[in-house]
Formats: sequence, C-alpha cells, structure tokens
Amino acid sequence: MAGQVNPDLGKERENASFNTQKLTNFLYGGAEKVRRRRYIESLAFSDPAYSSDEDPTFMSREEQYSSGLKRAVTMLQRVKELNIAEEDLDTYRSAALQGFGPGIGLHWVAFTPTIVQQATEEQKKKWLKPAQDVSIVGAYAQTEMGHGTFVRGLETTATYDPSTQEFVINSPTLTSTKWWPGGLGKTTNYATVMAQLYTQGKCYGPHNFMVQLRSLEDHQPCPGVTLGDIGPKMEGNGNDNGFARFDHVRIPRENMLMKFARVEPDGTYVQPPSSKLAYSNMVYLRGTFVMSAAYTLATAATIAVRYSCVRRQSEMKPGEPEPQILDYQTQQYKLFPQLAAAYAFWFAAQFMTQQHGTITGSMEKGDMSGLAELHALSAGLKSYTTAVMSGGIDVCRMACGGHGYSHASGLPALFGLGASLCTAEGENTVMMLQTARYLVKCFVQSQGGKTLTGTVAYLSAVQPSPVAGNKNMSDLGTLVAAFQHRAARMVRHAAMQMQNEMQKGKARADAWNSCSVLLIKAAEAHVHSFVVRNFAETVQTVEVDESIRAVLTSLCQLYSLYGITEHAGDFLMDGYLTGGDIDAASSHVSAMLARVRPDAVALVDAFDFHDKTLRSVLGRYDGRVYEHLYEWAKKSPLNKSEVHESYNKYLQPFLKSNRAKL
Repeated sequence: MAGQVNPDLGKERENASFNTQKLTNFLYGGAEKVRRRRYIESLAFSDPAYSSDEDPTFMSREEQYSSGLKRAVTMLQRVKELNIAEEDLDTYRSAALQGFGPGIGLHWVAFTPTIVQQATEEQKKKWLKPAQDVSIVGAYAQTEMGHGTFVRGLETTATYDPSTQEFVINSPTLTSTKWWPGGLGKTTNYATVMAQLYTQGKCYGPHNFMVQLRSLEDHQPCPGVTLGDIGPKMEGNGNDNGFARFDHVRIPRENMLMKFARVEPDGTYVQPPSSKLAYSNMVYLRGTFVMSAAYTLATAATIAVRYSCVRRQSEMKPGEPEPQILDYQTQQYKLFPQLAAAYAFWFAAQFMTQQHGTITGSMEKGDMSGLAELHALSAGLKSYTTAVMSGGIDVCRMACGGHGYSHASGLPALFGLGASLCTAEGENTVMMLQTARYLVKCFVQSQGGKTLTGTVAYLSAVQPSPVAGNKNMSDLGTLVAAFQHRAARMVRHAAMQMQNEMQKGKARADAWNSCSVLLIKAAEAHVHSFVVRNFAETVQTVEVDESIRAVLTSLCQLYSLYGITEHAGDFLMDGYLTGGDIDAASSHVSAMLARVRPDAVALVDAFDFHDKTLRSVLGRYDGRVYEHLYEWAKKSPLNKSEVHESYNKYLQPFLKSNRAKL
C-alpha cells in the first residue's frame, strides 16, 4: 500500500486553485520555518526509539503513563544529543510523543515559563537552567479542589516567619488541596505553588512560591507533602494529573518568586508596580490556548474533509455512481465553517503572540498600560475559541458517520483533549465575564468622552443609531462593520441594563449577577467581532500571491457570513441589518460553500499535519482508509485469541446449562 494514494484525494489536490506549499509557508511564517519544522519532525519520525506500533487506545492507564514517560525520557536525551534549539523544542516534542501525554508536559507549558516571567535574575540563575535542562521536573500548582478560576479564592497559605526567614506552606482545609496539575501525581519533584501570602498579620493575596515536592535521591515525597494521582479523566490518561497537600512545609524566603513583589527579611511586603503582574503568566497560558484551539480544530477539519472525499455514499442522482459525501451541501455546511474557523483562530493566535511579545517588552520597561487590554482579550479569546473548537470537533466527528465514533478516527480522543481546554486555566464562562468587566469599564469611559484605542476602539467609533439601506453582504468591510455594530450595541445594552438595575437600588454585585447573561453575550460578540476583523485584515495583507488571497478571502467571507446567519437576531435587533440582508447573507453562504469545495483538501493539506501527529485512520494523507481501518481493528487486544478466556468462565457454562434444560 506504500506510495498509493486514493484517486479521489489525488484529483482533489490536482484541481486546487492555489499552491498548497505557498499557503503552508504563509501559515508558519515562511518557507525556511516550514523546512526547519519538517526537518525537526523527521528527526523524531526516523528515530527507531519512537517507531514502535504502540497505540495508547489499546493500553491500560498504567501502560499509557509508563510508555509516555519512556518516550519523554528518550526525547529529552535526544534533545541534548541532537542539540535541538529552544525554538524547535515544541515541534520535536510533539513529533516524538505522538499522542502519548506524559506528566512532563506542564513542565514546559507552565512551570518553566513561570520561572522566566516571575523570578528575579538571581532566582533564574538558581532554577531556570535546571528547569531547562530537566534536571528538575516541575508542575504549576494553582488549581485546588475547591477553587480554580477564582484565583483570589485559593485557600493554600504561605505564612512568613521572620524568626527563621522562611515561608510556611500549608493546606488548611480539604478543599485547599492542590488538584489537577499535570505531572503532580507521580512525575514532578518541584512545583511553583500559588498560595495566599501572609506576613506581619496581613494577607496580600495569591503569590507564587517554589516548593520542592519529592526527594531528588529516591523520589519520595518531602516531609509534610502528600501527593497522588487524581484518577482517570475523559481523555489524556497517560498524564498523571495529581493532588498535593502541605502540612506546614517550610521553604526559604528566597523561594518566593520576587520579580515584581517581595517580602523583606523583616517581613515587610513590597508591592509590585501593578497588582495584575502576578497574573501575567496566566495571561500567557490563556493566550497559548488560542493556538491550541486553532490547531485542534484544524486537525479535526483535516480528518473530516479528507475522509469526506474518500467516502462515497447514497445516490444523488438515480443510476449514477455514489458521490463523495463532500459533494453534498449539507456536509459542506457542517465542515467548511469549522475549516474557516480554524484559519480565523490561527490568525488570531498569531496576533496574540505578537501582542504578548510587544506588551511584555513594555512591561520590562515599566509600562503596564497594555496589560489590562491583553488580559481581557486573552480571557475572551480563550473562552470563545475553545468553545467553538470543542463543538466543532463533535460536528466533524458526526460528519464522519459511524467511523467517526471509533477511536480509529482520532476524533474521540481529540474531542476529549479539546474539551479539557474549556475549563483548564480558567472556566470559559468566568473568562468571558472577565472580558465583559473590561468592556463595561471601557464603555463607561467612552461615555465620559474618552477616545478608546486598540481592540475596543470601535466602542467609541460605532454610532448607536443604525444606518439604513441595503448592504453589500459579500464585502469584507461591510461584514467587519456589521460585527462591530452588533458588539457595540450589545455592550451598550448590557452596561445600560446594569445601570438601570443599580438605579433601582441593587448593589453593584447584585446588578452584575442579574445582567450576567447579557454581559457574556456582549463579550462573546466583542471577541467574535475581533476575530472577524483580524481575519479580514490578515487577508488584505497577504503578500504571497493572488490565488491565496482569493481562497483566504472566501474563507473569511464564509466565516463572517456564517456567523451572521447563526446570530441573525442580534443583527436584526435594532434594524442594522434587514431581513433582506440576512437572506442575502444566507445566499452568500451557499455560494461560499460551492467556492470553497474545490479547494477543501488543499486547504487542510496546507496545515501540514504529518500522519504520525494526526493519528487518524480516516484522515490519512494517502486516503487509504478502509485497508488501514481493517488493520487497526485487528490490533485490538480482544483479537489476540479466537476464543476469549471469559467465554470459558462465564458464557459457556451458562449456555450449557440452558441447553441442558431443553
């Protein structure tokens, strides 16, 4: 079967309107970056240490963890041997692990970045190199059994003792048990622990502390530390998400991460330049989730689109051959909006990366002015993109019919992992309310005469009264303006409703709660508007060639028009769009589906996912689905013997007994 490509997929690629490689280069930042990425992946794919046919689907949880850890250790050895550069680590790790989720993952995603962002230069000298070299393995211990997203409610305490110049880390209640951190169960020996800082009889809120969890000699828990695994999850069971309890564990004063805030030897607390600096690493984490959402939805779309070209089903016209199911408009309506959203989120994630770099640089110079906006945008985008991604994966799964329900498709595992992002590092509803809080503040400032800038500038610019007249519903400028008007109206409505509630005598907190549904919808509209505008601006600045600009324009139009038809009531509410405009939008959606159809396979190919990282029988690049589906099924442990031992234990005696009674 090697080298053979399903003829239907071959034709799809031959008939694409653009050069797939050029679009891949655009997505990843240039031809050289793509070449480098593929080379780094090849180092793992060609390594015999990773070439086994192990499939976590057929493993017990203990086997998944053990195999994943073995791969991780091999990967760490290879990183040193091959001298893999820091900017290539994520690519190499993904290619080496191939679906195994060892508890070492959070070490890079959260533990090491926290040291980088929160530690002083002196502290970095002590901990950063061991973290980067993985001579220590760390977790990021923030979430507790009783509190997660509400960081200010964390119960773990860090009480300063000036007589010994130590902090006492303690878990005063059952609900203060650290719960969920990846790797905490069995793997890590250090953690950055978020705890309420107490000094000189006063609480100064959550701060980060470096705490050793296990002995570096025999890996036994340190005195006063109780550790364990929290048990099976929906997916990702090779990862030992764990719990930790602290019984008055003493750590040196210098173990408080003190880049921004610190405690002097006598217990004096020195405040940070901004109270929000302690949360900068969370902003970073939430920002990375946007790319995770884009990448995950792109993976699901790749699987479903390729399979929909291989799968032939039913009769479109009596007597004619069964068509590819992607030729059915209903299938296109399921999948192409997901594909368009994946591209939209990809570009939004790139914007976030650029913004984070810019604002981090400003923060280093003492300028905190951009942090509030970045926090609001990262929270809203994290919530919006992960929610759309999670739902989109399930749409892709169902679009693959019965085979999509099988783990062979890769979609059940993808859905389980994708769904975790909706609650990890901030539950989505709470995240969206954080964005809403910022929007209300900006709206009030705008009402007071302040001209807003950045991602909220439209709140000052958009006029409350709609402009009458039919609109060109295929024009990107028109679509951006429509989404901005919708968001501005909904923010205004939610803010005014809050004011009305307070004028009736409600306390601000009660008014906020009674308007929280409106506030979430307003925040979602704001984020949706941002994604549309950013997509449109990206398309308009494409410098590759006209054919790529054309296909990305079609995707942007589809993403925007689909959003309008799905939320038609919002746009009709104050007459900004008419019924005729919505009908036109719906017609344009149908036209965009037909326009995207010839390029669908090329568009998913442009994501450049190797089969070994895609991990899907249905989404294979060669389209040889049925042969490999049969081979995959034969690997099931239940097929190791023709007659399973349980037959002799249970079913055979039962059947014999029944036959004897006849």
